[in-house]
Amino acid sequence: MGLLRRIARARLAGQVIKRLRRAGLHDVRYDARGFQVRFTGDGDDVPTILELAPLLATRGRRRRDQVDRYVAGLLLRPDVPHTWADARPLLRPVLRGCTPGTPLRRPVLPFLSEFVVVDQPDTMAYVAKEQLAAWGVVADEVFAAARANLSAAVLRGVATEPVVVQFMDDGDAYWTSHLLLEHWLERLAGQVGGVPVAFAPERGTLLVTADGSDHLGGLFARAEEIFTTSARPITPMAYASDDQGCTQPYAAPPGHPLHAVVRRAECLLAVREYTRQAEALRDVEPRPDAAVAELRLVGSAEEGWRTRAIWEHDGPVLLPAADEVLVGDRIRPWAEVAPRLTVAAGFDPIRWTADRRPAP
Repeated sequence: MGLLRRIARARLAGQVIKRLRRAGLHDVRYDARGFQVRFTGDGDDVPTILELAPLLATRGRRRRDQVDRYVAGLLLRPDVPHTWADARPLLRPVLRGCTPGTPLRRPVLPFLSEFVVVDQPDTMAYVAKEQLAAWGVVADEVFAAARANLSAAVLRGVATEPVVVQFMDDGDAYWTSHLLLEHWLERLAGQVGGVPVAFAPERGTLLVTADGSDHLGGLFARAEEIFTTSARPITPMAYASDDQGCTQPYAAPPGHPLHAVVRRAECLLAVREYTRQAEALRDVEPRPDAAVAELRLVGSAEEGWRTRAIWEHDGPVLLPAADEVLVGDRIRPWAEVAPRLTVAAGFDPIRWTADRRPAP
C-alpha cells in the first residue's frame, strides 16, 4: 500500500475517532491493518468494530457529512425506544453543566442547560439530537413532553418559621429537575416559611429555605462543600423565582449582606465548567494552533471574588470569559483586553480568541 493511501486512510480514521470522542467515548482505537475503528461503549463487555471502507468513496464536505451520519447512527442507544409513542412517557428533563457528546440540550441558566433523558427502571439514557429524526418530532416537543412528565410534587404542611427543606433523590423523583418547571419553586413558600431560595449542588440533592432567613448564609457553604466533593455536581449557586415564575440566579448586588457568597458561588461554577471544557478540548480534540487558557478563582470575601484568565503564551489563545486576565506578569481588566478579542465559534461556554498577547 502506498504512502499517500495510508495517510488518507489514517486521516479518515482520525475524523471518525474525533467524532466518537466528542460523543464521550474514550476507549477508541484505530486498527490500521483491518482499516477499522474499535470502541467499547458504556456498559458493554466487548468492543464495537466500525468498518471504514464504506466511507472512502466520498471526499471533502460530503465525507464529513457522511462520517457524522454514520457515527450518529451507531450512537443511537439500543435501550432508547424506537417510536415516539413508546418514548414520550419515559422522558424526563435534567439540569446539567457541560456534557460530552451531542445530547439534545438548551441553555436555561448561566453555565447550565436543560437535557432530556429516557428514564427506565434500570437505565437512564440521554436523548441525542439525532434521535429526533427517528421519532419524527422537533426539539420543542421533546422538552415539553419531558417537563410534563415530572410529578410537580408539592410539600404538605406549613412552616411556622423559616426552615430548611432537603429533597434527597432516590433516582426516580428528579427533584433538581423541578427547578425547570415554571412557578414550582415559588409554591414552596408555605413549607419553608418565606420566599423560597433553592440550591442544587449535585444531582441527588435539592436544598430550599426562605430568603432573609438565618439559614440562607450557611446553605451557601453547605452547597459549596457538596458541589466541590460530589462526583455528580451541578451548581453551588442559589436560585429563586422571577416575576414570571421562572427559576433565575439569586440576586445579591453590591451592598447586599450575601453579595460575597453569591459572587463566590458564581465564580466557582464558571471555573468548574471552563475547567471541564478545557480538559475535554485537550483530551478529545488537541488544538496545537491555539493554547486553551485556564480560568482561576481569585480574591477574598473582603476584597471581592473574581475570575482570572491565564494568558501564558505569546501566540494564539482561547480565553474563557473572565473578570480579569493575567497577561505575562501583569493583571489587566477584561475591558482592557476585550477590544483585541473575537468570539471563537463553536464553544459553550463561550471562548474568545486572539493571535497574540498584548504588549506589556
